[in-house]
Amino acid sequence: MGSVQTGLEVLLQSPPEWLFKRRIGLLCNPASVDSRYIHAIQRIRATFPGNPVLIFTPQHGFYAEKQDNMIESGDTEDPLFHIPVYSLYGPSRKPRKASMERMDVLLVDLQDVGCRVYTFIYTLSYCMEMAAALGKRVIILDRPNPVGGAVLEGNLLSPDCTSFVGRYPIPMRHGLTIGELGRLFNAHFQIGCRLTVIPMANWKRPMYFPDTGLPWVPPSPNLPVPESTLVYPGQVIWEGTNVSEGRGTTRPFELFGAPFLDPFEILHHLKHNPFPGAVLRPVAFEPTWNKWQGVLCKGFQIHVTDRARFRPVTLSLTLLHTVMHLYPDAFQWKDPPYEYEFHRLPIDMILGDVRLRRQLEQTDAVDGLIASWNRDLEAFQKLASRFLLYPD
Repeated sequence: MGSVQTGLEVLLQSPPEWLFKRRIGLLCNPASVDSRYIHAIQRIRATFPGNPVLIFTPQHGFYAEKQDNMIESGDTEDPLFHIPVYSLYGPSRKPRKASMERMDVLLVDLQDVGCRVYTFIYTLSYCMEMAAALGKRVIILDRPNPVGGAVLEGNLLSPDCTSFVGRYPIPMRHGLTIGELGRLFNAHFQIGCRLTVIPMANWKRPMYFPDTGLPWVPPSPNLPVPESTLVYPGQVIWEGTNVSEGRGTTRPFELFGAPFLDPFEILHHLKHNPFPGAVLRPVAFEPTWNKWQGVLCKGFQIHVTDRARFRPVTLSLTLLHTVMHLYPDAFQWKDPPYEYEFHRLPIDMILGDVRLRRQLEQTDAVDGLIASWNRDLEAFQKLASRFLLYPD
C-alpha cells in the first residue's frame, strides 16, 4: 500500500499566508475527503475561518445522489455551516458570474476517474474560463487518476463531436491527473486563468487507486468501488446503445447485458480474441431501473485479473463490434438526447468521432482501428509531457 497525500492534505499542512486574507470558494462533492474521511469543507473551515464562502458541485449533486445523466440538481445549502451551494449541473453547466464574483480564489477538490467522457473535468474547465474572465485565481488540489498515469488508450476526440462529455481532443483513457489536465487545458487550450496546482505527495504514475492507501468514496453513484473505474473507460460506450451498462445493479459497468444476448455464443465468437488481464463471466441480471428495468438480461461481468495488462477500451470496443454483428436485428444505437445534445447520436458523443461508429458498422474486425490510433496517442503523450507533475 502507498502513503499518498492528496493536494488537499498537502495544502493544509502548509497553507500560504496570503490565502487567509481571501474569500475562498470550493468545487467539491462527497468524494472530496482526506485520508480520515473528513470532508474538505470541514478541513478548510477549520484552517481558514469563515471559509469557504460558497460551494460549487458538479454532476450528480451535492450528495452525489442523482443516479443518471441529465438529472439536474438545484442550488441548496450546506447543512453544517449554512454555506450556499451552487449546482453546476442544472439549467446551465457553467458558473454564474454573480456567484464567482463573491469569491477571490476557487479551490477545486474533485476525484476524476481518468476517462474523457467524465464530466467533472469539463465543469473544471468552465470554472477556469469564468475565473479567467473575472481575474479570479483557481487552485486545483490534485487527486490520483484511479486507473493510473502510465497507459493511454483510445482515439482522440474529433472537433465535430465536441460536447459536455468531450470538450478537447484527448484520448478516452487520458492518463493524467485532474491537476495535470487543468494545466493542459489552461495553457495548450488557452483558457489562461491564474492557475495553481497543489501536487499530491508520493503519487507515482503506475499507481492504481488501491495502491495509494487512500479511502475510496464514490465520486458518482455508479462507480461504487475502485474496480468500477478499471472498466469504465471502455464500458461507458454501452450508454450509447440499447445494451444495459449495468445501471440498476450493484456492479454497474462491470456488469452489462441485454435480453437478446447469448453470452456463450459471444464467447464462442471471441475464442480467438483472448483479453489479457480480464475474465468474462457469463451472468444474468434484472436491472431495478434504467434500460430493461425488471427484464432478465444476459451478458457478462468483467473481472479484472491483471490491471497492468488490462485494456478496457480494446475489450469493450471488441465486445460492441461483436454484439452489433451477431444481433443486427435487435441491437440499436440509443436515440438523443444525451448530456444536453438533442440532435446527434449519443454514441457519437461518447466515441468522440462519427467515423468510428461508421467504421464499427462496416468493418470485420476492430484490431486495425485500435492500431490506427497509435500515432495520435504518441503525439498526445508528447504534448501532455509538458504538463506532467509526476514524471515517470
